[in-house]
Amino acid sequence: MRQSLFPALLIGMAFAAHSPAVEPAAQLLWPDGAPGAKGDNPADKPTLTAFLPEPSKAVGAAVVICPGGAYGHVAGDYEGKETAAWLNSLGVAGFVLDYRHRSRGYGHPAPMLDAQRAIRTVRANAERWKIDPRKIGILGFSAGGHLASTVGTHFDKGDANAADPIDRASCRPDFMILCYPVIAFGEPFTHKGSQRNLIGSDAPPELVESLSNEKHVNAETPPAFLFHTDADAGVPAENSVQFYLALRRAKVPAELHIYREGGHGVRQTKGLPVAEMWPKECQQWMRSLKLLEKH
Repeated sequence: MRQSLFPALLIGMAFAAHSPAVEPAAQLLWPDGAPGAKGDNPADKPTLTAFLPEPSKAVGAAVVICPGGAYGHVAGDYEGKETAAWLNSLGVAGFVLDYRHRSRGYGHPAPMLDAQRAIRTVRANAERWKIDPRKIGILGFSAGGHLASTVGTHFDKGDANAADPIDRASCRPDFMILCYPVIAFGEPFTHKGSQRNLIGSDAPPELVESLSNEKHVNAETPPAFLFHTDADAGVPAENSVQFYLALRRAKVPAELHIYREGGHGVRQTKGLPVAEMWPKECQQWMRSLKLLEKH
């Protein structure tokens, strides 16, 4: 699969205009060690980096960003920092997640635990970052879209009795933005590299089913914006279509855009309409949910 590299000239311009002179410091998701950590090296320590909008523009919304990489690496620049810059231009805080993956020696459930912890962290620190705890979403590209949709279909309210205040917070995102996402496992249109990296080649059927996220949508699943391209041969558009249909059956508000041109990772199709269209349409969708209104 060609790697997912973030395309739009609009987004690149936002990054150039809004990127800080000094990049924010990444913070450890688990200062005392991540669950299931295999060592004490940087690869064993997932992080979250906060990119905050200018205070005068801030609308109180936040998005945890899950870059893609087939669960074998994290495309943190194009699908991380640039995305945060675009969100900042809308007044939205962006939090780039550097999660554990196969190249670091990790499969399921490590990426899911990292993403859930990221949502909890933002919500538990909402006052510090001047964020509305009811306006915290998750965004993912490609396999990062699978991770985002996993968190959107596998969540809890937090443990009220936890010693760690972060663990007391809910890990349910309030909305999802899924960009050419991997969704389904065990299907003809599955991206097999992502499935293999996450759960192995011989995973039991019940594990495959549990992470085929279109099968776990219900009325509590958060609203979603999805986009894909019809020409995506790496992760076929059926992934987004099936998730959208599941949301529709559950009566969850959702919006799906499928663009005719563009392969997988639309940075490689720079100049095509999708590159400028989807950010504008996503912005309008966020506005329709009143996510871009100042509180």
